[in-house]
Amino acid sequence: MPSEVLEETIPRLLLGAAERFGDAPAIEDGDVRLDFRELADSGLEAARAFLAAGVEPGDRVALWAPNVHEWILAALGAHCAGAVLVTLNTRFKGAEAAYVLRKSGARLLFTPGEFLGTRYVELLAGEELPALERIVTFREAAPGAQGWADFLASGAGVPIAEARERAEAVSPDDLSDLLFTSGTTGHPKGVMTAHGQNLRAFAAWSEVVGLRAGDRYLVVNPFFHSFGYKAGWLASLMRGATVLPQAVFDVPEVLARISRDRVSMLPGPPTLYQSILAHPERGRHDLSCLRLAVTGAAAIPVDLIHRMRDELGFETIITGYGLTETCGIVSMCRTDDDPETIATTSGRPIPDVEVRCVDEKGHEVARGEPGEVVVRGYNVMRGYFEDAAATAATVDAEGWLHTGDVAVMDERGYLRITDRIKDMFIVGGFNCYPAEIENLLYGHGRIAQVAVIGVPDPRMGEVGMAFVVPDSGASLDEAGLVAWCRDHMANYKVPRFVEVVDALPTNASGKVTKFVLREQALARLAERGQP
Repeated sequence: MPSEVLEETIPRLLLGAAERFGDAPAIEDGDVRLDFRELADSGLEAARAFLAAGVEPGDRVALWAPNVHEWILAALGAHCAGAVLVTLNTRFKGAEAAYVLRKSGARLLFTPGEFLGTRYVELLAGEELPALERIVTFREAAPGAQGWADFLASGAGVPIAEARERAEAVSPDDLSDLLFTSGTTGHPKGVMTAHGQNLRAFAAWSEVVGLRAGDRYLVVNPFFHSFGYKAGWLASLMRGATVLPQAVFDVPEVLARISRDRVSMLPGPPTLYQSILAHPERGRHDLSCLRLAVTGAAAIPVDLIHRMRDELGFETIITGYGLTETCGIVSMCRTDDDPETIATTSGRPIPDVEVRCVDEKGHEVARGEPGEVVVRGYNVMRGYFEDAAATAATVDAEGWLHTGDVAVMDERGYLRITDRIKDMFIVGGFNCYPAEIENLLYGHGRIAQVAVIGVPDPRMGEVGMAFVVPDSGASLDEAGLVAWCRDHMANYKVPRFVEVVDALPTNASGKVTKFVLREQALARLAERGQP
């Protein structure tokens, strides 16, 4: 398939994919099977229901649900109606979801009646949501909400030609989505991106990865995140791959699905592959169908890349770097990069995107020196929704987006992300980047996962604390690990404290939640009587 962008809006992509891929399988979710023509028909059917509900171009429509095929159909219907998609994290509590719904002014909300014991509609009871006109539930019913089937039926009176006309009227510059950042500092901010820039970015992404028609893509990454949505089902729609939604990451279930459903594409955070490699039942499953892996993190052990190739059979392993404010992608490794490059860098910029590392004054630093990553190009967001001050603080007058990430760029233009600026800690005047220390710790050879944070110290200001998950069957001695660190890294980088744990806390995207570790660290130190 050619690498150029064939369509510049998601509705036109949907219709174009129906013509290109026809009766090839587009989605398989339990008993539901949709080919690409049926997917286009279902998207337009949903669009008719949105039109019947009075949704106008630019209106916001919210999705608060796990990875199920209805999520994709609702999103495509909203896009075809010209609406802007607002995604909500499935781990949100009621107040967190209500904030996003209020801030975005979403008119409609789509959510399960119940999922894993959570009744999402009930979580919103008592919340002030003046713009929200209707809640539609997938699968299970909920009091006061309309069922998905009834919602679709409500569009029967809208001519299909009217839905097609609305879909064709969507422009590449129209907003496609409003994804809210995690909000680790203050309230989450809504990132505005448009149809054209997203399709251009993931045409480049899917070309580099080598995603192709006939691939069977197990989408474990949440649809509410750009990795599961844009690098997930949207990229599959572009390339003709089959989407296999996975609502919950459960290692035995994923192993069974790889074998049963002949999965060829399995992206995820490093923890996903580490969990699969460590599972005692792995050898009982046929994983020979695996072909493509895409991952990304500040610290990935080189050994993990080797094991993914040697033991899991991946032909292609790509690491990359992106953030919500850049449509989800900035840089990527390439298929011919060596394992060390794949493990220790986040690749080089995608085509037509500029990346620099700069100092506090905005001046580019020398190659090999750490600096803040700034990005300029078509992938940069249109701004934060109704927050001009935050937009101006993030995107400067010359169009450079300041990421808050620290990286070193080598002579090849490859980025090695060292950390978030806010995660850096200072030990006796020396800057310490947790990801760098984590990478060094992986060299120990018996560590499955590790996370390092800074904790207060009356003499040094801050010192490092490492939370370590041992390899399966390995036994780690905390004092011995500190001694090993003294032999393998500069003294100021050596963690003062080590905690051996069974698992690290993660969010729904599989990323380690260091704010949780900071809370745990303070509690541990208090128990030890540390000041």
